[in-house]
Amino acid sequence: MNFNPNPRQFSMLSKVQELGSVSVEALAEQFGVTLQTVRRDVKLLSDAGLLSRFHGGARLPSSTTENIAYRQRKLLNDAAKHRIACAVADAVPDGCSLIINIGTTTEAVARELLRRKDLRVITNNLNVATILAANPGFEVIVAGGVVRSRDNGIVGEATVDFIRQFKVDIGLIGISGIEADGTLRDFDYREVSVARAIVERAREVWLAADHSKFNRPAMAEVARIDQVDVLFTDLAPPSPFDTLLDEAGVRCVITP
Repeated sequence: MNFNPNPRQFSMLSKVQELGSVSVEALAEQFGVTLQTVRRDVKLLSDAGLLSRFHGGARLPSSTTENIAYRQRKLLNDAAKHRIACAVADAVPDGCSLIINIGTTTEAVARELLRRKDLRVITNNLNVATILAANPGFEVIVAGGVVRSRDNGIVGEATVDFIRQFKVDIGLIGISGIEADGTLRDFDYREVSVARAIVERAREVWLAADHSKFNRPAMAEVARIDQVDVLFTDLAPPSPFDTLLDEAGVRCVITP
């Protein structure tokens, strides 16, 4: 479906992501529009796979087995991802080594990393590799494996074996969801296997995740929050995540 949300629809989507589910009446009051307008917006967002409708309201998509389509994910929380990307790029020292995984947030980070110097980057994301190759001072290494046509991610056992050859300063990962038990989750088990290898082969693990990832379910466990050293996000994590992060000793960078 060729649908680009307008600013009001983006704001409605953000409200649903913040609260988990919202009534049509509450959305109408929040945005000063009619119930009919809200229902029309919710239907368009639902048809695009960005949220789910129920009688009288809207909620986050409930599937734990299937992610939102790549093109739609690129549109979601774009401003938040940009702020996160800037914060990550500011924190990456020149001359360090990184492994960067699949995701629209990590692609945003790659664009901001272009201003750094002398980075050595290993990635299983062809989009990240293409972005970073624009800096002639970088060494960009692309993992082998099966290319996923929907998002140019590279996955499979060959990818895992390739990643395990390296030990890097920073493993930068994006994920699909963080659950209240402290698990980091994603949808494709092949992608999860690669992310686990990145966590294993990094001296520090940095997680880039906007606020919509909190309390979002997904099928496969990537890691636990106590395996993360730094979390970059756009809003203060809600309860119980603030306590989990504090107990795990995770440094939380909240973007301005």
